[in-house]
Amino acid sequence: MNRRDALRTAAWTAAATFVPRLAAADAKPKRIASVNSVYHKLSHAYHIAGRFLSGYTLKGQHHQPPFQLVRMFNDQYHADGARKDLSRDLAKKKNFEIADTITAALGGKGKLDVEGVMLICEHGDYPRNKLGQILYPRYEFFEQIVEVFKTSGRSVPVFVDKHLSYDHVKARKMYDTAKAMGFGLMAGSSLPVTWRQPEWEPPFGAKVQEAVVCFASDLEVYGFHALEVLQNVLERRAGGETGVKSIATIQGDAVWKAWDRGDWDKDVAEAALRRSGSRDYGSPRDHVEKPSAFRVEYIDGTRATLLHLPGYVADFTIGVKFAGDPKPQATGFYLPLPPGARFFDPLTYYIEQFFTTGKSPYPVERTLLTSTMLDFAHRSLADGSKPMTGEALKIVYQPANESYFFRGPFSDD
Repeated sequence: MNRRDALRTAAWTAAATFVPRLAAADAKPKRIASVNSVYHKLSHAYHIAGRFLSGYTLKGQHHQPPFQLVRMFNDQYHADGARKDLSRDLAKKKNFEIADTITAALGGKGKLDVEGVMLICEHGDYPRNKLGQILYPRYEFFEQIVEVFKTSGRSVPVFVDKHLSYDHVKARKMYDTAKAMGFGLMAGSSLPVTWRQPEWEPPFGAKVQEAVVCFASDLEVYGFHALEVLQNVLERRAGGETGVKSIATIQGDAVWKAWDRGDWDKDVAEAALRRSGSRDYGSPRDHVEKPSAFRVEYIDGTRATLLHLPGYVADFTIGVKFAGDPKPQATGFYLPLPPGARFFDPLTYYIEQFFTTGKSPYPVERTLLTSTMLDFAHRSLADGSKPMTGEALKIVYQPANESYFFRGPFSDD
């Protein structure tokens, strides 16, 4: 084994030594419930709850989670087409119940008979507000879950897929409620834990000056993922997370003018773009009709730019500039394509760890901050690109000196 293979093996072992196991051969698996917006092919509930039902690939081998999904609630059902509901037929095959209410999914009024709850509110027919935010009722579903906790006299860990809420005030209430009641809360994107090409991250405690993230597709849906990419990398910098001073969103020609002025380091942006496997030929101006950029200034002086370049890239990459080093470092976040979308394998793995220990494997404060940043970014764009500030952005936390992204094989051996 050469040094490169040894390092890869050691890194994979460190990132994936935890495999939830039953305490004894005859022990019953923990019972969990899934509260979803919809359950159709390729929906987030399909990818996450489906893995608890059918298993997934872990370290190149099939892994069946030692949990029993006993009930599922879906807010919406579609009769046919690409969004045809799959849950009712699946419930018969996999022996779980379809509940009519969130309360029933958790055991019934005044009764809580599960050990973990997944709140997967992504996809479905929900309107957008004037800011362009999709009004997913994550907060409202969370409140119903909490009500069961209150009436039953106990609580269990809750995983919230993606944002805590599109609204930063609601997101904060969710976080504060979990803290006050003492139950574990995990949230966020699959991007921080998926594979990277190359397998790189900043050394813990590194002095970071600037970062640039490149991404595409819907500004609301994928802007959240881009912020999670940024945050899970920059929180490793010296001093940990100190909070955000301001965030502003520019769009259209203002992006090209800022690029020409050097408002962000062009070498860092280019380093990020070089890691994109989908990058088109030519320059972004040749392809992007409506670029956008989130401009972030942290309280400790670190700067970041998130470049939204639909039509030029179709993946997520990040470049980072360190103090005293003229050469930026960069990596890409590998997302195996649907229908399998195996970047949900690492996320499901960490949800398992969460339900087993009751503690989020990485800081939920990260997602509280990214949820807040995205809300403020939308508000900035609606207010003529005005930099948005406020106490809500001053979220301080210390990440663990651990690496959570997956290494090694992502396909079956």
